[in-house]
Amino acid sequence: MKHDAKYWIRHLRLQPHPEGGWYRETYRAKEGIAQAALPSRYRGPRAFSTGVYFLLAGREFSTFHRLHSDEMWHFYHGAPFLVVDLAPDGKLTEHRLGLHPGRGELPQILVPRGHWFAARITSQRGFTLLGCTVAPGFDFNDFEIADRDQLCAQFPKHKKLIASLTKGPTP
Repeated sequence: MKHDAKYWIRHLRLQPHPEGGWYRETYRAKEGIAQAALPSRYRGPRAFSTGVYFLLAGREFSTFHRLHSDEMWHFYHGAPFLVVDLAPDGKLTEHRLGLHPGRGELPQILVPRGHWFAARITSQRGFTLLGCTVAPGFDFNDFEIADRDQLCAQFPKHKKLIASLTKGPTP
């Protein structure tokens, strides 16, 4: 039996994510790091690490956003997946997640802290089930969704890509 996105959303009890797509936290380390031991960008203690399931279906996308921590993405099932990584210096990297290294796909990739990044299914058909691990652990206080106009002004060379992977009126 072939399972679709609705199957995974239901059976993994996924919820809508503010960046787009579906998620559920599956792990939050019981131990943590005190705020005093963390860099000043953190406004409180953080778990050592966190993990989530993440799913996108069809034309859904994860809008450009950035985190205070590194995020590791893990491919589990479905269509090949694209993560677009925009470094603070404007360098653009396209990571392809999947199980075919001969086609440029990898089963896991890392997005460094402070990079703007967005994601979608490469074919914009089907679905992709992934996992994400964040260390120090994810906290919504460390999460920033990009403003399309500001990001385009900061990186005008990537305006078309930014417009296609941010929410808001089409320019």
